[in-house]
This record gives sequence, structure tokens and C-alpha cells, in this order.
Amino acid sequence: MTKIRTVIVDDELDAVSFINSIIAEYIPALEVVATANSSKDGVSAILKTNPGIVFLDVEMPHGNGFTLLEQFPKKSFDVVFVTAFNHYAIQAIKFSAVDYILKPINIKEFINSVEKVIEKRMNSDYKIPSYDLLFENLRSSLPSKLAIPTSDGMEYLNTLEIIRVEADRSYSWFFLVDGRKILVSRNLKEYHELLADRNFFRPHNSHLINLDYVKKFIRQDGGSIILTDGSEVPVARGKKDLFLVQMQKLSG
Repeated sequence: MTKIRTVIVDDELDAVSFINSIIAEYIPALEVVATANSSKDGVSAILKTNPGIVFLDVEMPHGNGFTLLEQFPKKSFDVVFVTAFNHYAIQAIKFSAVDYILKPINIKEFINSVEKVIEKRMNSDYKIPSYDLLFENLRSSLPSKLAIPTSDGMEYLNTLEIIRVEADRSYSWFFLVDGRKILVSRNLKEYHELLADRNFFRPHNSHLINLDYVKKFIRQDGGSIILTDGSEVPVARGKKDLFLVQMQKLSG
């Protein structure tokens, strides 16, 4: 099997060494053909080696990982971003559903993330992402377009299109204003973390709702919420007061 040519771009020498060692020991499908410690040197390394995968640090001196990526309008490689959790861009990265690894790097999480990228590349219909949505979300103070993986690719939703999200074991159902529902192979907790700052509220472990589409609150039987599409969502006992406070803020 032909190995995937790989480039590591990170200004931290220890991080480059660590990523290199994980790949050497645990990921035989990859072959590191070059490393670089700045955005400028990263561009040169990519041009010289024509890699299939680039591990790209977000924050580097003299240009960050995004400025490097912009040098390649037509990309022939996949990118796995390497970033700290508190970096300003992490929300845009998550919203855009691009591959990333958090620092400090956990070996098991690193391997799992890379194996997912390799698996995607093995699909005959696979196309290298353009990352246009990522750049769009980076330009916004609050990313508004959410990329969700579907059975046949990726769908891009404005958060205003989402009425609610419902858990189905480790999957999530998205219910949209146009009446459609989409099954996504990610759990509700991930979307709760992403959407909490955008008027979404989790009244129950299995439900996440867009407060803009709340029509009515019913107090009987522990409490439930009627949404504009006619659906009824239960409210957990400990969430009722918080829900009413959130709605008061919206209507006040």
C-alpha cells in the first residue's frame, strides 16, 4: 500500500517531534516527508513535496496556519489543524467540521482523528475540502453557518434554519424550518457546546431547541415546550427555571 505523503508545520519543535514519533510508531499509512516551523517554510515544504496530508499549527510567527492555507486556492491535500482549545479560531473550526487536534496532544485522540481522515480519503467519491466555509466563519465574530456530516456528504446550515436537535443514542436528528429532518453521526453534547451561544437551550438530555422558535410553555406534567413546527419537547425538572429566565431575556 502506498503511504500518504505527510508534512508537519508547527513552530514548536517539541510538537513536531511528538507528532512525528506518533506517526512513526502508530500510523504506518503515513510517511512524513517534510517538516516546517513557520508559515513561509510550510508553503515551501508543501510545494516541494506535494503531500496528501498536512498537520498545520494554527498559531505561528510571521503568518498563521490560515494564511498558509490561503496560498493554495486549489488544494491537493487534506489539512488537520493542530490548535489550543482556547484559541479564538476553535469555534470556527468546529462549526466548519474540519479536522483538528487539540494541544496538548493526546496520543489516542490523535490516532483516532487521523484514522478518520485516512478512512475518508479511501472513499472513491471523496473530494478535498475547499475550506471556504472555514474562512467565512473566521471572518464572522460569531460563526453562523454550521457544517453537518450526512450520509452522502456535508450539509451547510444557517443556525436560523434549525428548530431543534434530538438525540438518538450517539446520533442526532436535526429538525429544520423547511420541514426536513437530517440524521447526523455525532452526539447531542457536541452540538449543545457549539450552539449554546446562539440562542439554543437544552431543556432535557435528549433535546436541544432554538429559543427563537418557542411558541408555548406548558406547566402540567413536569413541563413541556411547544415549538413553532408543532413539536413538543419535555423540560427536565432542574431546567424549568433556567428556561423561563432565558425566555424572559428574549422577550424583555
